[in-house]
Amino acid sequence: MNDQIHSGDEHEHGALGDAEYAEFMELAAEEGFDVEDVENAIGEAGHGPLPVLAVVGRPNVGKSTLVNRIIGRREAVVEDKPGVTRDRVTYEAEWAGRRFKLVDTGGWEQDVLGIDASVAAQAEYAIEAADAVVFVVDSTVGATDTDEAVVKLLRRAGKPVVLCANKVDGPSGEADATALWSLGLGQPHPVSSLHGRGTGDMLDAVLEALPEAPAQTFGNTVGGPRRIALIGRPNVGKSSLLNKVANEDRVVVNEIAGTTRDPVDELIELGGITWKFIDTAGIRRRVHLQEGADYYASLRTAAAVEKAEVAVVLIDASESISVQDQRIITMAVEAGRALVIAYNKWDTLDEERRYYLEREIETELAQISWAPRVNVSAITGRHMEKLVPAIETAIDGWETRIPTGRLNAFLGEIVASHPHPIRGGKQPRILFGTQAGTKPPRFVLFASGFLEAGYRRFVERRLREEFGFEGTPIHISVRVREKRGRKK
Repeated sequence: MNDQIHSGDEHEHGALGDAEYAEFMELAAEEGFDVEDVENAIGEAGHGPLPVLAVVGRPNVGKSTLVNRIIGRREAVVEDKPGVTRDRVTYEAEWAGRRFKLVDTGGWEQDVLGIDASVAAQAEYAIEAADAVVFVVDSTVGATDTDEAVVKLLRRAGKPVVLCANKVDGPSGEADATALWSLGLGQPHPVSSLHGRGTGDMLDAVLEALPEAPAQTFGNTVGGPRRIALIGRPNVGKSSLLNKVANEDRVVVNEIAGTTRDPVDELIELGGITWKFIDTAGIRRRVHLQEGADYYASLRTAAAVEKAEVAVVLIDASESISVQDQRIITMAVEAGRALVIAYNKWDTLDEERRYYLEREIETELAQISWAPRVNVSAITGRHMEKLVPAIETAIDGWETRIPTGRLNAFLGEIVASHPHPIRGGKQPRILFGTQAGTKPPRFVLFASGFLEAGYRRFVERRLREEFGFEGTPIHISVRVREKRGRKK
């Protein structure tokens, strides 16, 4: 494993050094690509994490409508009643040539904790993981007590805030928007997310608030411990596992799901290395409210995964793999984290259950067959010694970079032996490519035409067979060469 802790900052040419970059740009020019397009493609693929913009506000103020307006398509579910958005949903957006992650956090419709409490909690977790916040207020209603509660959270968090006065559908609504100066968050931007009025000016303000690239919260301290997030659905044994690897009772364990209420960061020495384990789970308040528990747990888990380098997903091997297990794995993969799957309670399995579990893994988790797997028991300590090597393997894959020359030799072999299928009388082919970033590995391929999703998956599979990349997601973006002579 790479013992050194890498800086979160990558070279201005993505992961390419100056000589490699110059050689690559020559190749791109020979193939007829526009230099600026290639630079942009490398910049985008090598960006590392995009800045995160959270959209917060109480239910039914139009957050999801605003999200759809910003991303330019109707993807977030919109309905004229509060609480339609239940989970924290992330999209990629672009404005004025700058890309960022957009997080839509909906109000929660079950008013079992009081609307103030539930909205404040979901806002709190969204704000924690964000670099800037758009606070949406319904200008036709004005500032409510719930809005005031969220304002207090925003002030405490100290993140840049852009105030969106929504539902200003014409000049007559401007006065309502002006009244929101009283919130003390600066200029209210009058917007109609339904009709698009004022969204451009608001997004200009957002770009001023967002950093060009967020600071990496991991791996930027020499000798600093690696951050490992223990994630999984309630009661799979995350706290028991943490206690076992620590060789002492660091956190409370109870058979009641949801005992862990706050993320617990523990420095633990394993295999001669100090790691920072984050025991995630738990809920903010009243653990017996199951729907609320799931909701808060997903928010908290997402915030912890954002700060981690490796996600160790615990799955209860004694039960069928659930949709919730798959959703948690997807969350870690989409966040671009190294991944290890730990099947807990292995000591309780009989031969029949092991047989069916293997079949479930083949069918339900085929998409993450690249993730290292360990079969453990947090109670007995079975195979705990295999956890660290699995984590190290995943980190190695996560940080692996293939030199451009070697990658292009490999791509040439693929094109020769397995060309893209002919579609519409044309056969697109990969011309060349480069790995523009790591953590996770990010590739940009330059092609003569559109590459189908199936062929991209084939390329990813071959990359893994050739170079490893065990334990890490791989991001592949494709740039298609425009017809020559079609310059602006």
